[in-house]
Amino acid sequence: MPNKSDKLVALLAGQPVIPVLRIADAKRAVPLARALARGGLPAIEITLRTDDAVEAIRRVAGEVGEAIVGAGTILDPAQYEAAVYAGSRFIVSPGITKELLKASADSDVPFLPGAITPGEIMAARQAGLNFLKFFPAEQAGGAAFLKALAAPIADVRFCPTGGVTPANASTYLGLPNVICVGGSWVAPDDLVEKEDWGRIEELAREASGLRKAG
Repeated sequence: MPNKSDKLVALLAGQPVIPVLRIADAKRAVPLARALARGGLPAIEITLRTDDAVEAIRRVAGEVGEAIVGAGTILDPAQYEAAVYAGSRFIVSPGITKELLKASADSDVPFLPGAITPGEIMAARQAGLNFLKFFPAEQAGGAAFLKALAAPIADVRFCPTGGVTPANASTYLGLPNVICVGGSWVAPDDLVEKEDWGRIEELAREASGLRKAG
């Protein structure tokens, strides 16, 4: 039986940076997703940190065929279900719980849970998940911590998020157990509010050219 993470790896493995987006106004979601896709970053994570987040996911899923939209900051099964119903193609959580693992097991939409301790990582692995979010990456030990995990837990791979910047992204991407990184720098709040889609496309193009993992 294929690992439950295989579908998610297939969606994200070709993209070094996954934009982590906070969208306060759903009307900006479609032009933002299009700008990122033009820059080479079609896979995006829209976080459920605003009232408009689910509507933003729905609009991108329905109107931007080139985008691969996922939902982030999923904290419970109800949010998981709402995000899937809106059209999310993958689900991201800052942590891992039994309830979310059950929701993942019951859904065809792949799950990227956060894990930072060896115990959490091993629990996810036993649940059939070997591609995890490492969050908050910099605060939890950064690239050095992930490098240390590569030997004892060699079959688990990560998407570090939290404190990842253009300055340190390549260090993470150079690790054998890192598939991609998550970052908000490609679509900062001020550029989104100004609707500077041209500059966001430029930032996306720069990020898409970062060195990919191994």
